Amino acid sequence: MRAEPVVHRHLAAMGTIGTITVVDGDPALLDGAVARIDELEARWSRFRPDSEISRLNRAGGDAVAVSTDTFTLVELAVDAWRATAGWFDPTVLPALLSLGYTRSFELLGLHGLVQRTTVDQAGRLGACASIELDPDERTVRLPAGTMLDPGGIGKGLACDLVARQLRTGGAAGALVDLGGDLRVLGTGPDDGRWTITIDDAFVDPYGEHRADEVARVRLRDGAVATSSTIHRRWEHDGEPVHHLVDPRSGHPSDSGLVAATVVAADAATADAVAKAALLAGPEEGPAIIDALDTAGLLVTASGDVIVTPDLRRFT
Repeated sequence: MRAEPVVHRHLAAMGTIGTITVVDGDPALLDGAVARIDELEARWSRFRPDSEISRLNRAGGDAVAVSTDTFTLVELAVDAWRATAGWFDPTVLPALLSLGYTRSFELLGLHGLVQRTTVDQAGRLGACASIELDPDERTVRLPAGTMLDPGGIGKGLACDLVARQLRTGGAAGALVDLGGDLRVLGTGPDDGRWTITIDDAFVDPYGEHRADEVARVRLRDGAVATSSTIHRRWEHDGEPVHHLVDPRSGHPSDSGLVAATVVAADAATADAVAKAALLAGPEEGPAIIDALDTAGLLVTASGDVIVTPDLRRFT
């Protein structure tokens, strides 16, 4: 089959919508990319009882043999916890469950309203230091009561893995975007680069009408990820809540920031740092971004935009 200059594929996966773009590659590569994303979701989804993450969360302190993909996911999550001084914490799942986030977001109910949910929150938060990884046996052991939520880094890592697969398969360039977390590699359609727009945080990214962009970045090889408290919200026990939990309190973040966009070398890093910066707030968030050799843009609850100095390198 003749390679087309630029081909796209839209998909629904990992609780969001996404786009895969291939430059100068066989369009059949898109089928393999979709299949790979499906495979990763089957391994990582906490909403699937047969996934490897679900098996880990049920293991009760026992070591569990996992695939290379899942071992990498957990390893990177623990690394991100260390690098962000605990602001990124994948062990906040018990808090999310207690808030009613027990099903994939699109199933929570119309407009994100859910009925009162009772969940035993006996699980431990902040237990990353005690997670044991054995690379020789490829096993992971979570401390008893600890539960992992891969959502903070999983979409980013999936973008990285699939973009590399597309390039290895012969594409001159590839973009993988899952819900705004994206990775680009190789030749882009814009004079060899990829132009990524950062939209107004207060506008529904999937709505019919979108506001003007806040910024643009141009990349040849890199990643962009955005975390926000604005759109993925629901009501629990009569109170509005969202999915970004402050690891210090176990409650939805009220840091003063409502969105963070991070540019990094890879999407897993961008994904984790964006969440850490948002949770840390307008004072500490920029310092986290700067310290980890990333760049970013933060939006406060009042709509002010904070831009880190290094972002200018990409605009």
